[in-house]
Amino acid sequence: MAFSTVSVTAAPYGSWKSPITGDVVSGATKDLGGTAVDGRGRLIWLEFRPLESGSAIKHKFASSSETLELEELEAFSSQAMRGVLVLEPEKTGGEAVDITPKEFGVRTLAQEYGGAAFTVSGDVVFFANYNDQRLYKQSISSLDEPPLPLTPDYGGPVVSYADGILDARFNRFLCVREDRRESSLNPPTTIVSIALGSKDVQEPVVLVGGSDFYAYPRLDSKSERIAWIQWNHPNMPWDKTELWVGYISENGEIYKRVCVAGHDPSLVESPTEPKWSSEGELFFITDRENGFWNLHKWIESENKVVSVYSLEAEFTRPLWTFGVNSYEFVQSSKQLIACSYRQHGKSYLGIVDVEGSKLTVIDFPCTDINNITSGNDFLYVEGASEVLPSSVAKVTFDDDKSKAVDFNIIWSSSPDSLKYSSYISKPELIEFPTAVPGQNAYAYFYPPSNPDFQASEEEKPPLLLKSHGGPTQETRGILNLSVQYWTSRGWAVVDVNYGGSTGYGRAYRERLLRQWGIVDVNDCCSCATYLVESGKVDKERLCIMGGSAGGYTTLAVLAFRNTFQAGASLYGIADFNLLRAETHKFESHYVENLVGGDKEMYERSPINHVDDFSCPIIIFQGLEDKVVPPDQAEKIYQAVKEKGVPVALVEYEGEQHGFRKAENIKNTIEQEMVFFARLIGHFDVADDITPIKIDNFDC
Repeated sequence: MAFSTVSVTAAPYGSWKSPITGDVVSGATKDLGGTAVDGRGRLIWLEFRPLESGSAIKHKFASSSETLELEELEAFSSQAMRGVLVLEPEKTGGEAVDITPKEFGVRTLAQEYGGAAFTVSGDVVFFANYNDQRLYKQSISSLDEPPLPLTPDYGGPVVSYADGILDARFNRFLCVREDRRESSLNPPTTIVSIALGSKDVQEPVVLVGGSDFYAYPRLDSKSERIAWIQWNHPNMPWDKTELWVGYISENGEIYKRVCVAGHDPSLVESPTEPKWSSEGELFFITDRENGFWNLHKWIESENKVVSVYSLEAEFTRPLWTFGVNSYEFVQSSKQLIACSYRQHGKSYLGIVDVEGSKLTVIDFPCTDINNITSGNDFLYVEGASEVLPSSVAKVTFDDDKSKAVDFNIIWSSSPDSLKYSSYISKPELIEFPTAVPGQNAYAYFYPPSNPDFQASEEEKPPLLLKSHGGPTQETRGILNLSVQYWTSRGWAVVDVNYGGSTGYGRAYRERLLRQWGIVDVNDCCSCATYLVESGKVDKERLCIMGGSAGGYTTLAVLAFRNTFQAGASLYGIADFNLLRAETHKFESHYVENLVGGDKEMYERSPINHVDDFSCPIIIFQGLEDKVVPPDQAEKIYQAVKEKGVPVALVEYEGEQHGFRKAENIKNTIEQEMVFFARLIGHFDVADDITPIKIDNFDC
């Protein structure tokens, strides 16, 4: 009998050959910008695609959008893409239909990071056009007819709209408006009414104003009440917000207002995601009792808030962008709510029985869930997992709504990634002790994985520690080919959710208040030390990297600690004072909240401690970056070079704060790997990559 065998080659960690190349990592993938359902129950999604020749996106950074410094790189990348609304195929296996004409691009700049750029009502889609930021109306059934503008032309993209809803009672469209005509640094934000019945475009009418920020204008089924979220400086929307309800008169004005949540000074809470049931009850999410975002309900007759279901888990995400939609009402004889929640580094899909205060967990293949959209007897769920890229799944339930009976992928950000399944390293959620006694932090550890290679039992792999951006964000253990690029070559990777990250409740999130540059730095070092002491990685080959806010943590670790042997900074923030001076309205107090006053700003800015860098570093910098000016990267580079420490500076023409060109994304990840391999790796890389010159290392 003949047996087939798979040949496995013995080779040092880091030297393995992998099909997940730099070209694969930098290859064009699609991003998702939201989902909705039309009047026939068909899914419509917003898909961001790489810029097409002759696209409508001309103003790369309209208004003050250069300052995308503290959001995740994935959110930034959509700026280099055209937003297209797509209609689900009529039949399974059919072709999806583009709704958006080629001369349009769907995206809003409201509140800097946008989101909720479109709304679907029956056969009509309302959307914000990126090029001029005007609001348009388009018929889904008559795609040969051009979209009609609903808002005035102000001669440029100076007024933005988002997070809208149709008011059928008064034939108008209600949404959040950001008006930058007078000032782009402190533009007023309001909830406005846009008339739909007039032949001529009219100036929107302010319905609600006076606060610094607004989100989630939501009408009840009779358009008699409107709920909304508002907040003021210096708070971010995850710090403290208020939920209000306004009563609408016969002429469409708000004649009475009630603050539902957020007004009690004895309660620190950030209510969000208000939504009216078909019975006229107001539900929302807040973190008032246990410090976790949980479902609540308003008892209107008593103006009282009651808990729907309490769990030490997060039922929503921070409001970096408009349109977060974490729960939906389910059609049933009972009052049921489909929801997603996050607990211990994993997302769950659940059904809450409101009357019985019972949660049923649905068996679901995604370990990471974003938005949920309700269809006819099913849900569309945005999710991903350790082996599944970001996708939209159609989920059908049984009659009791207690389990999913069908799961079908409607959309995938990267369907080709499945071909690399045998090379995928699956993450392990680890909990490690921090510098504060009794406090732990979390991370995802990815061991080396390649079916074609193995290292000797005596060798420990080199480690690449990743520090996420935000910093009020969360890294998630989902399929990311830029991580698999390293692990499939024999590296261990750890992605850290340092104190201050989201997903673990308010107390964990607030560890970073006044402590940015301390808690994140300590936690990254503690994580690396934990992995060394656990025998998982080589203590002599510890590397760290990060971009933007994560790049700040990387620079701070290299300047103020001696844990790592090398690092890579991608457009890393080096000067807090400059960041504070240049930032936009949404984050104008964010840095102060996280760092403190002038003294702390100076002490924790790596640019002021260039003489303290003592280990090899490679710096990647866009020459058109307005957030981290190129001279900061140059200053760090020259200081390290003069100390005789190996250093390299890679500058990209035409790149701003975040790299968008495929060739630069490819070059960055390849040169990072070669830099680390040459300086601390003790191995030769398998890829044919020409290394750049390293000062104080190459002759």
